[in-house]
Amino acid sequence: MTVFILVPGVFTGVHVWEETAARLTRAGAEARPVALTGLDGSRGPVGPPGAAPSGVGLETHIADVVAAIDSVSAAGGTAGREIVLVGHDYGIHPVLGAADRRAERVARVVYLDAVLPRDGVPALAAVPDQALREQVRARAGSEGAGGELVPPGRDEWRRWGSTEGVCDAALDRLTALAAPQPLGTLLQPLRLTGAAATVPATGVLCTANGASIDMVRRLVGFGDPALRFLADPRVTFFELPTGHWPMLSCPDELAEVLLRAAAGEGQRLKPAGTAGPSAHLRPFRLEVPKVPRERREHVDLYPPPGAEGRLPAVVFVHGGPVPAGARPTPREWPTLVGYARYAAGRGAMGATLDHRLHDVADYEGAATDVATAVELVRADPRVDPDRIALWFFSGSGLLTADWLGAPPAWLRCLAATYPILAPLPNWGLTGSRFHPADALPHAGALPVVLTRAGLESPEIAATIKTFLAAGKDCGAAVKVVDVPNGHHGFETADPVDEWHAAVDRAMHSVLGHLT
Repeated sequence: MTVFILVPGVFTGVHVWEETAARLTRAGAEARPVALTGLDGSRGPVGPPGAAPSGVGLETHIADVVAAIDSVSAAGGTAGREIVLVGHDYGIHPVLGAADRRAERVARVVYLDAVLPRDGVPALAAVPDQALREQVRARAGSEGAGGELVPPGRDEWRRWGSTEGVCDAALDRLTALAAPQPLGTLLQPLRLTGAAATVPATGVLCTANGASIDMVRRLVGFGDPALRFLADPRVTFFELPTGHWPMLSCPDELAEVLLRAAAGEGQRLKPAGTAGPSAHLRPFRLEVPKVPRERREHVDLYPPPGAEGRLPAVVFVHGGPVPAGARPTPREWPTLVGYARYAAGRGAMGATLDHRLHDVADYEGAATDVATAVELVRADPRVDPDRIALWFFSGSGLLTADWLGAPPAWLRCLAATYPILAPLPNWGLTGSRFHPADALPHAGALPVVLTRAGLESPEIAATIKTFLAAGKDCGAAVKVVDVPNGHHGFETADPVDEWHAAVDRAMHSVLGHLT
């Protein structure tokens, strides 16, 4: 028999697991939702009901999960009874802490739309919304770690994750039963010995919240040593097409996935480099001139051979997030270099750059790096500083907001290829300035060339749809170039015949605005 120990996320209690637990029980498993101290009617070791919890921190909740593991043994031993720990959201922190202390008793850890906790890092680092993180720090500064965070109102849950799929009645109940979150649970660092890393794991990714197996595969492909374990054969993955609370939006489907995870099923990733180059390092399969690069700080220039006079320039901005240790760095990736040389072959200065988009919290730093790179390109004596185009890819699409919101006179065109044009729900950028659709009405007559992949992931495609709807409403000058059979990153993912003509049309359009 499999015993599922189910640990809820912030503000929530055992009630969120009711339907999923019932489905697991009907399948012959045992389900044990954990009542975390201070969140399920228990207000901690000191204080009456309604008082702020005293001394409740992450270690308190780890002890709650450890007690649940030990109770399985006390109820008749563990022979023939595999324990699977399931941590949703914040719940993965006490789950991983408990797995570290009872590794020999745990058959698998399931990360349910949860981050990868690190030793010494508090759960606050995983809170998606920067404003919420600042709110917690401010409250801790005035109340100390013994204070608490007020639960969200009915319309505020989306700041903690997508509510897609959760019906009105379930959202009303979630709000009514929500409890204040003890600040100590978010501020106390997680301490791990490494024992938990020996336990098999499964990631259940909720795609409507912005996570997907393809995104994880790309991150692993960057070669970040911290993510190497995700390609371990003991690690599996599932996707659910729903928001951040699958136990409320699709409890039966979630239970089925948990049963399959316990059986060791799910998709597995291949270690970086074992099946040839990772996608971002595969060749750019168009014939382009072998223009040598010229390095200037964090920018590489590709000047047209034999060109005379002041040149227009196209600055190509890589996507992300990209781990800080990724090598080669993005400005040397074949796709970006290929585009830059393609532009050089058409008579424009091509430029690639590195920027600091290593995490979704890094957009401001990345925006600064891009602006600095653009000025460096404009300052080159061979470049006409009044004829510049910016071309963004993938996750750098959010950076277009700055240029659309207040386009300088010298910016003659803005291009974007398979861009992400709105923050994904789990990125926590709701209150940021990086919302291109909101900026588009201020773009005036700035030409925008958008290359769209027909086989784009639904979550990214939805951001493009929102952007195009905003463009239609305000009459923006948006030209769409479609790659009907193209995937995200089609230049290295799909046959060249699928996208050659589209890239040529997009380049022709961009350069046309520079001449």
